[in-house]
Amino acid sequence: MSQVTLKGNPVNTSGELPAVGSQAPDFLLVDKGLQNIDLSAYAGKRKVLNIVPSLDTAVCAASTRKFNESAASLDNTVVLVISADLPFAMNRFCEAEGIENVTALSMMRSRNFAKDYGVLLQDGPLAGITARAVLVLDENNSVLHAQLVPEITTEPDYEKALSVL
Repeated sequence: MSQVTLKGNPVNTSGELPAVGSQAPDFLLVDKGLQNIDLSAYAGKRKVLNIVPSLDTAVCAASTRKFNESAASLDNTVVLVISADLPFAMNRFCEAEGIENVTALSMMRSRNFAKDYGVLLQDGPLAGITARAVLVLDENNSVLHAQLVPEITTEPDYEKALSVL
């Protein structure tokens, strides 16, 4: 179990992020077309997993915009924003914001992703959704970078995440 804060108040997560050098767990998430998507859908590509509580918050929206800008210049890389938001809401956000270089994926059918990646919030007002985290995976799903953002209301370290690519 890890601990982060929400406006300075401690909040516990379900576990630990996958460690740098380890294999990322498989996942089953839902895309905007309500199709199940697993990690193998991105085989052979580098992956940036931008894990956020909800796109309906300023910090989550900002991180998605920032990764969208960066993704345009990344070769053989997909950027995935993952949250508990419904695919319909995620799609509306992406369309309204002109997000074209990020794929939005939802945990609407299961919280296993959040549990397996150690980011499921166990208590506090946001219990049941995710902490903020960024993982970067290579083409073979080996973890190159892992950051559990210590304060949920702050943005991740974009430069450090993108520097491993």
